[in-house]
Amino acid sequence: MTLSKLPVSVLIPARNEEANLPACLESVARADEVFVVDSQSSDRSIAIAESYGATVVQFHFNGRWPKKKNWSLDNLPFRNEWVLIVDCDERITPELWDEIAAAIQNPEFEGYYLNRKVFFLGQWIRHGGKYPDWNLRLFQHKKGRYENLSTEAIRNTGDNEVHEHVVLSGKVGYLKNDMLHIDFKDLYHWLERHNRYSNWEAKVYLNLLTGQGEDGTIGANLLGDSVQRKRFLKRIWVRLPFKPTLRFLLAYVFRLGFLDGKAGYIYARLLSQYEFQIGVKLFELQQFGGTLNTPQPVKPSIAQPES
Repeated sequence: MTLSKLPVSVLIPARNEEANLPACLESVARADEVFVVDSQSSDRSIAIAESYGATVVQFHFNGRWPKKKNWSLDNLPFRNEWVLIVDCDERITPELWDEIAAAIQNPEFEGYYLNRKVFFLGQWIRHGGKYPDWNLRLFQHKKGRYENLSTEAIRNTGDNEVHEHVVLSGKVGYLKNDMLHIDFKDLYHWLERHNRYSNWEAKVYLNLLTGQGEDGTIGANLLGDSVQRKRFLKRIWVRLPFKPTLRFLLAYVFRLGFLDGKAGYIYARLLSQYEFQIGVKLFELQQFGGTLNTPQPVKPSIAQPES
């Protein structure tokens, strides 16, 4: 039985995603239109997207703001009021589509959070703080934009909003069925991505320590929603010592990551390594006036022998 198309415009940001795109595009086939916003892929991503009937648009990043998702929200000719943002390594299940159909038919809210099931090394990471994992991905596109956390001065962070959140003008609800996060790429790509992400995170940490870049962002509030609570706790977190060790203990012990077996242990160790990367890059930012990978020569600290 062929299901009717839903009045939803799907936005998929992509770059060299030939491994993930087929499954992602198959999962959004119920949408009325699909845009794949590409960043000059050198693999088969464009051909794959077009073979599934998606409209491919090229995004050329200027190194500043806006990044890919906000640019798309500002410039793409959506023919539907509702936009659903899906990353290439994510899948929308039939059950979630049914719930989306009901939600937008008689909407009580202007946007909806979707909960992600994150799979790592072929296993659902149910513990360690990875579930639930709420993301505001379905909303009336004229009413939502990603926040700018003032990180554009940092190079090599990528051209796509990854950890920024949507600021929505209106009320927000939560859908019950899960979105799946299944990356078909290997650990090399996970490490490569998180090397870039740690550049971004280091600048966010610096902004939190100095009180910069908070205009137009989601505020910190211990009594607010899940994002606001995380922002409140992050202000405390950035000032703690031994964060790599603490992050491992938090994920693996206190949030029961050990119940996910070896995959849970590896994931917790990688998060600890990621936290160490953020910390040393924060130190670099503080040492060189807010610049990573400074082109200026570093003066040696070794004392010269007395003559």
